[in-house]
Amino acid sequence: MSTKAKPVVGITQGDGNGIGYEVIIKALEDPRILDAFTPVIYGSSKIFGFYKKSIHEIGQIDTNVISSAEEAHPKRINIVNCLPDNVFVEPGQPTAESAKAAMTSLEQAVRDVRNGSIDVLITAPINKKAMVNEGFGYTGHTEYLQNAFGVNDIAMFMVSDSIKVGVVTGHIPLKDVPESITEEKILRKLRVINSSLKRDFKVDEPHIAVLSLNPHSGDGGLLGSEEQEIIIPAIEKAQEEGILAFGPFSPDGYFGIGQYSHFDATLAMYHDQGLEPFKALSFEDGVNYTAGLPIVRTSPDHGTAYEMAGRDEANPRSMRAAIFKAIDIFRNRQDYDALIEGKMEERRPAEEREQRRGKSQIA
Repeated sequence: MSTKAKPVVGITQGDGNGIGYEVIIKALEDPRILDAFTPVIYGSSKIFGFYKKSIHEIGQIDTNVISSAEEAHPKRINIVNCLPDNVFVEPGQPTAESAKAAMTSLEQAVRDVRNGSIDVLITAPINKKAMVNEGFGYTGHTEYLQNAFGVNDIAMFMVSDSIKVGVVTGHIPLKDVPESITEEKILRKLRVINSSLKRDFKVDEPHIAVLSLNPHSGDGGLLGSEEQEIIIPAIEKAQEEGILAFGPFSPDGYFGIGQYSHFDATLAMYHDQGLEPFKALSFEDGVNYTAGLPIVRTSPDHGTAYEMAGRDEANPRSMRAAIFKAIDIFRNRQDYDALIEGKMEERRPAEEREQRRGKSQIA
């Protein structure tokens, strides 16, 4: 973890043929933003310059090309050149080269956030199929990061100021969802989200709504038995653990009449069930957050948008939101961990506290 006053924000380039660079540049173009954090982009100064030229009405941007995050200048947009000098850009085209570059960018950024050279990780959009074709081995950032940090339980957590939505099943085919929904999996996701709400978002007593899998919550078994056999038992077990989980709610009515506003978070059963209403309500300001990791990682809630690449049409609001949300979570974690450590200190016997203070003073 950085000891600097400002957090060091690592940003991967994502697919260099998509809108990643454009939204990064637009999100960072105001020089006043450098008062809040030090940005470190993992990619190519050549590609950065290419897309900067395609953006109209952009002011002076001071960049600093470096070989490692440790060299980052606190008043510059730092670029770690981790790609070959002859890297080629084809806006709007998913290519093997752009997929490999996205992997290289991600791998180096993960190494740096692991060793503390950067404080938080922001990932620009990737083309999942192109990366898998080049040997990536994962269906998305979330799965890659779970494996990279050896974490058993994580949650894709879409967050904005008005709504937070997690999912039980992520990047899997819709036909595989029913058999992937288990009581234990729902319970694990509820634990991760409950913990994240407390530590990452400063919610003292999180209230979490759980959605049904079938229409009308199964209609008493007429439209499916998963609610009675899996979802409700999972909710009851969560409540026994002290997690304030409620439901299952039928998604159409739940989102239609705004019930989500009465809860701190919503747990959907599958990807589109949660992300479709989330993006309809918070697309421009939405952030994809990976709850349960030992590090803070966010991403804008949109994809590569190849059809916009190189045309100065991309909106940077979600990228900007992802950056500042990561910083907020980073600081919330610091505050929460300090509070917990303080409470633990109070519980220690007086003699042990004095011994710890003595050792601290000697050190």
